[in-house]
Amino acid sequence: MTRAPNLSNPSNIRLGGWTLLALVLLLAWDATGGDLALARLAGTPMGFPWRDNAFLVRVMHEAAKNLSWLCVIALFAAIRWPLGILRRLPVRARAQLAFTVLLSVIAISLLKHASHTSCPWDLKEFGGVASHVSHWAWKVYDGGPGGCFPAGHASAAFAYAGGFFVLRRVSPRGAIAWLCVSLAAGLMLGVSQQLRGAHYMSHTLWTAWICWTVGFAIELIAAPRGTPLPAPGPAALHAGP
Repeated sequence: MTRAPNLSNPSNIRLGGWTLLALVLLLAWDATGGDLALARLAGTPMGFPWRDNAFLVRVMHEAAKNLSWLCVIALFAAIRWPLGILRRLPVRARAQLAFTVLLSVIAISLLKHASHTSCPWDLKEFGGVASHVSHWAWKVYDGGPGGCFPAGHASAAFAYAGGFFVLRRVSPRGAIAWLCVSLAAGLMLGVSQQLRGAHYMSHTLWTAWICWTVGFAIELIAAPRGTPLPAPGPAALHAGP
């Protein structure tokens, strides 16, 4: 029998409101045309000087991606052999955490494969062959290879944002710290790719929102009913571990 979404909890209602507000702000950012303005700060008619930078390629791209997959493996192993704060979670919650991360990555990957949007380094303005087309203009080809929206690399960190929903059951402070680290790391990875010309800022921001929403949706479906949850915000920050 299919379970109804857990919408009755006041904390989830507030988080739903914040999620919708973030969506409105993202749509507003898309409408400003700020993506190209930021891309021009890093790009030139000859391309992106930072595209092949050793630190951005080897550390911020390759090493970060490999580290993220190792963490995914560790989370699945922790379902059986938990460490640290994960010991305070039941098996069901540990499984939810691991699958939330994996499904967030898969969601971003599927969207990328369906997208016709090309990367900034593919634009004619930066020495490529593509024209700038909104990533919402589905079935409209820009003349480039496409497959650039949303930001897949940033999901290596943003995918963990959904862990907030699981961890808040045992440690509000730990959940907020987990979320902040995930968002900060994802933003760093996104900016590093933007410097290389691999993504626009909106690609990174949409990846963050999608990963959060995937985690939220899983929580609404999978979370145990009747579990009291602290509201996010100042009260949670001062709550005990």
